[in-house]
Amino acid sequence: MAELTYTVEGMTCAHCAGAVSREVGRIEGVDDVRVDAAAGLVTIQTTGAVSDDAVAAAVDDAGYTVVATR
Repeated sequence: MAELTYTVEGMTCAHCAGAVSREVGRIEGVDDVRVDAAAGLVTIQTTGAVSDDAVAAAVDDAGYTVVATR
């Protein structure tokens, strides 16, 4: 299992966190998503190979932007 953390721009509230969590959670191989809107962080737990591009696309679909990967 791997843990990946992304810095996301534009999230400000629980609604933002929910939208990002739903979209990222749909990616195959993602087992858990934690979103801290106040800090602008999205952390995922994976059991499969999940590409940064897939996460960025899901975040974009939710209306936000990945600005960094940690």
